[in-house]
Amino acid sequence: MVESLISDILFGFTGLISIINPIGGAFVFLDRTASLTSDERTALARKIAINASCVLLVAFFIGTPVLHFFGISMEALRIGGGLALAVGGWQMLNAPDTPAAEPQGVKRVDAESATSKAFFPLTVPLTTGPGSIATAIALTANRTHKLSAFVMSSIASVAITFAVAFTVYLVYSRATVFARYLGVEGTKVALRVSAFLLLCIGVQIILTGVSEFLIPIATMPPVAR
Repeated sequence: MVESLISDILFGFTGLISIINPIGGAFVFLDRTASLTSDERTALARKIAINASCVLLVAFFIGTPVLHFFGISMEALRIGGGLALAVGGWQMLNAPDTPAAEPQGVKRVDAESATSKAFFPLTVPLTTGPGSIATAIALTANRTHKLSAFVMSSIASVAITFAVAFTVYLVYSRATVFARYLGVEGTKVALRVSAFLLLCIGVQIILTGVSEFLIPIATMPPVAR
C-alpha cells in the first residue's frame, strides 16, 4: 500500500510539474515583477505558491462537482483557459525589449499592487492553468468511495499539492538567480522562448478543447430517414 501511495505521488507530481513548467514560468514571473525588490518578489512567490496549492486542492477534491454545478464542461475550461494563456504569451512575445520611459509622477508598481495580481493572472492561468486543473481532476476522476482507498487517494492529493507548491515557490523566488547566470541577453532569449512556449501551450489547450467538443459530434451516427 505504501509503495502504491509513493507511486501515485510521483506520477501525479511528475505529470503536474511538467504541465506547470515552473522554470519557464519563472522568467514570465520575473518579467511581470521587474519593478519589485527581491524581498517583495519572494513574498509574492510565496503568495502564488499558496494560491496554487488552494487551486490544486479544490481541483483534486471538488473540481468535478463544481464544474457540473456551474454547467461548465472540461472543453469550455480548456478553451477559455487556453485563450487566456495564448493572449498572455502573444503580448509578451511582442513586447519591446526596452520598456518605454515612465512619465514623470508615475510610480513603479508597489508590492500591494503586485499582490492584487497574485491570483490572476500570476496564479491562474500562468501557474495553475486549465491544463494543470484538468490533470488534477483527471487524477482523481476514478476515486472510489471505499474508505481506505479514499484516504490513500486524499493523502496522495495533498502530498502532490504541497510538493508542487513548494517547487513553484522555490523556482519563482529564485528567478533572479537564473537571470543572473544567463545574463541580460540570455534572459531576453529565455523570456522570448518562454513566451512562445506559453503561446503554444495556450493554442494546444484550445485545440484539445475544440477537438474534444467536435469529436462526439463527428462520430454521431447518421439520422435515419
